[in-house]
Amino acid sequence: MTELSSTERKLLRVRAHGLHPLLQLGGKGLTEGVIAEIDRALTAHELIKIRAAPLNHDEREVALASICERTNAQAVQHIGKMLIIYRQKPKPEAPAGPRPRLPRRATSGWPERKEIRKPSRPRRPAGSQRPQRRRPRA
Repeated sequence: MTELSSTERKLLRVRAHGLHPLLQLGGKGLTEGVIAEIDRALTAHELIKIRAAPLNHDEREVALASICERTNAQAVQHIGKMLIIYRQKPKPEAPAGPRPRLPRRATSGWPERKEIRKPSRPRRPAGSQRPQRRRPRA
């Protein structure tokens, strides 16, 4: 995986600003279940925030490096107790064979486009005014 450029990292930080943390690291730290959940979240969202409150600064650095290594992701930012991680979604592969042709729609049973439109309201003759509404008596 290629390293993120400073411009890409900046754009990802902007995108992540409005995100809420999807995961929180608990007292047990980084377990296999947490790594699996991070992997699922990266697959679904591509860019996630993780809150690592119980860990101190050095432990958060180690956890961030471990997460990035085990999930094949890249660290975008580590600020305070928040970790921002990015992994690009794989592009969907095109099917191998030719595209299947859809049957053409029969025109005999379908109404013409003009028939589908709602009839327009009749217009007032030129020069006529809108009738005045009566006010209710008090």
